[in-house]
Amino acid sequence: MKKLINAVDDVIKEQLQGMAAAHPELRVNIDPHYVVRADAPVQGKVALVSGGGSGHEPMHGGFVGEGMLDGACPGEVFTSPTPDQIYECAKAVNSGAGVLLIVKNYTGDVLNFETAVEMAHAEGINIQSILIDDDVAVKDSLYTAGRRGVGGTVLAEKIAGGAAAAGYDLARCADLCRKVNQYARSMGMALTSCTVPAAGRPTFELGDDEIELGIGIHGEPGIERTKLKPVDEIVETMAAAIIDDGAYTRTVREWDNDDGVWVEKTLTDEPFKAGDQVIAFVNSMGGTPVSELYAVYRKLAEVCAARGLTIVRNLIGPYITSLEMQGCSITLLKADDEILKCWDAPVKTPGLRWGM
Repeated sequence: MKKLINAVDDVIKEQLQGMAAAHPELRVNIDPHYVVRADAPVQGKVALVSGGGSGHEPMHGGFVGEGMLDGACPGEVFTSPTPDQIYECAKAVNSGAGVLLIVKNYTGDVLNFETAVEMAHAEGINIQSILIDDDVAVKDSLYTAGRRGVGGTVLAEKIAGGAAAAGYDLARCADLCRKVNQYARSMGMALTSCTVPAAGRPTFELGDDEIELGIGIHGEPGIERTKLKPVDEIVETMAAAIIDDGAYTRTVREWDNDDGVWVEKTLTDEPFKAGDQVIAFVNSMGGTPVSELYAVYRKLAEVCAARGLTIVRNLIGPYITSLEMQGCSITLLKADDEILKCWDAPVKTPGLRWGM
């Protein structure tokens, strides 16, 4: 294992200390770990909090700032943050206007965020939690009940962040975040594995001439292990899986602040259809250069045009990574006027910024 680290046990602490030194506009708490805007809580504004295992940077800590998240909770590498991290972070950013938690659909994240919701509610915090489960590759695995939360998380954090900055109340922010999840679909692939520092060896093995289609952001298995193919063939396969994905119906748990209970909701995602406008997100898993992502985007744009989808915005680069894994993911989000307005709103974070 070759990594720029000191002791394995100090990896997250030292990386957070480095973030604090580099970004005085953030406030970094070490025990428990969380990152918040230095000006938090922002009076009168709904606060957005997300989190998950470290190793996916810049998500989530790199998206804390104006126009996006108010706080983020980094767990150990590929390990869910603890309930007390989430709870303390929510308290630190709550101005009284409420807190929206954006949660990727991984079993540990879901359970720990649900516990934090109950803790925050007991303290009188108005809180809501929206699940992101946009991965079309795998449904029900060793790691999730239902689909995994992947690239759509970045888009949800930006769009809901724009809404919160514009003065949306908690219910409207939650509704928009839920809509983004219902309109987004993603799929990833890996050329190589990655190495978690605590493990000291690759998470999985791939032959020199093999790729894994449908990989998860922690190295979870995909839908197919196949021989390496030209980029156009890989993109065609991934794009077809995303665009052709039908209506996906599932039951989710959301918090009812008034009664202090979890309620079940049945949600159905909207399939893509010819004539839709979309935001296209081509993401590096950490080890793939941006030049190769442009080759992916080139073919994705061709496929979308041929299928009657108009790309109206794009995002290309390493925004939700898996340590040093080589590979990429593609996310398409159907975009209506509200989504585009909140996407275009100014943002200023370490990992994403425009309009300021």
